[in-house]
Order: sequence, then structure tokens, then C-alpha cells
Amino acid sequence: MQEFLYKLLLVRGDMLRTGPTPQEQAVVAEHFAYLQDLAVKGAMILVGRTLTTDENTMGLAIFRAESEEVALQIMNGDPAVKKGVMTATLYPFKIVLQG
Repeated sequence: MQEFLYKLLLVRGDMLRTGPTPQEQAVVAEHFAYLQDLAVKGAMILVGRTLTTDENTMGLAIFRAESEEVALQIMNGDPAVKKGVMTATLYPFKIVLQG
């Protein structure tokens, strides 16, 4: 198993300042459930977001997958990415220290 990180950015950058639309809110709920399911299955290691609400706001998901191809499938299967609420970029990653 390899480790990967995907960085998430909001498509509508002011969503956190102005509030999500009902559609965005539903997609974010699906996104959270998707990540929770991956955590329960042991693939997702860490998920979080910055507490900023400006253009630097981002989310991170660190997880394990068998290959980069599988990692891309996981990232692109995220409802927030698939439904266009967030964009994502995949990075190979290695955890070198964990508390």
C-alpha cells in the first residue's frame, strides 16, 4: 500500500463566507459520508480543512491505496469532486512522523 494526499479547493471560493446553496450543502454531506466510509474501511488516514474562509482555504485527505490509479479513482469518486463543488489534486505522499 502506498500513501497519497489530495488537496481540495472550493470551486465557488466564497461558499464559506456566503454560505452553501442547498445543492452544495447536499454534496458536502455526501463528500463527508464518502470520506467517513473510507475511514471505516481503513483507507483514509486523516481528513481536515483549514479554518480560513479566503482564497487560501483548502481541505486535505491523506489515505492509502494500492496504486496511483486506485488513488485517482478514490479522489475522483469523491462526490464533491465528481459533482463540481471542489477541485482536487493528487500527490504521492509519505508519512514520516505521526504522533
